[in-house]
Amino acid sequence: MTNDEEPAVRLRAVRKVYGTGQAAVNALDGVSVDFPKGSFTAVMGPSGSGKSTLLQCAAGLERPTDGDVLLGGVRLGDLSETALTLLRRDHVGFVFQSFNLLPFLDAELNVALPLLLAGRRPSRKVTAGVLAAVGLADRARHRPGEMSGGQQQRVAVARALVTGPQVLFADEPTGNLDSGAGRAVLGLLRSMVDERRQTIVMVTHDPLAASFAGRVVFLRDGRLAGELAAPTPRVVAERMTGLETAS
Repeated sequence: MTNDEEPAVRLRAVRKVYGTGQAAVNALDGVSVDFPKGSFTAVMGPSGSGKSTLLQCAAGLERPTDGDVLLGGVRLGDLSETALTLLRRDHVGFVFQSFNLLPFLDAELNVALPLLLAGRRPSRKVTAGVLAAVGLADRARHRPGEMSGGQQQRVAVARALVTGPQVLFADEPTGNLDSGAGRAVLGLLRSMVDERRQTIVMVTHDPLAASFAGRVVFLRDGRLAGELAAPTPRVVAERMTGLETAS
């Protein structure tokens, strides 16, 4: 959509206010941050810091009260609801804590669902390709109930990738997984960045999960509270402890 120097996602002085008057809550308070193409960024902060709101605004799920969000150089505030829906459908992938798979569909059809909903005929080659990419080539005919939690989340990742999104947004993607399955999913996301130059923005509370990212962006009270490159679980945990205990 634009030249390679343009960040995949750019937020400029973004504010998001919920409610009015004395009940108003500033979920985001003037946040400016870039997410470069081909990067893996974790977003962290104490409860109520605004991290999920940041993800929702960056992905076009919420419109900010003030400020600008650009995705692939496109200013989301300039788009109608229909145009915004189409942009999300074609250029954004989502992975959530809940796998959100349809239990009566097999893995291949769950992966193909975004294409079917867009009125596109899914190619078996494409769906098989993304299932193979997440290590589930032999599970195409299995329904969610026949797979482990980690395998179901891999199907959800494949579904998010099937449209070839510019950005994949993940909100606590390992929150419902045991430690082994969680590490496997995080390793998968890391490989998508390293091998496919996929851009990933992940909200997490887990220092270990954050260590799979190349950068951690910290929020506190709706504002940026620093960032960390090449994170390790210990350093991330120390930074989080500092944010949570700060007055």
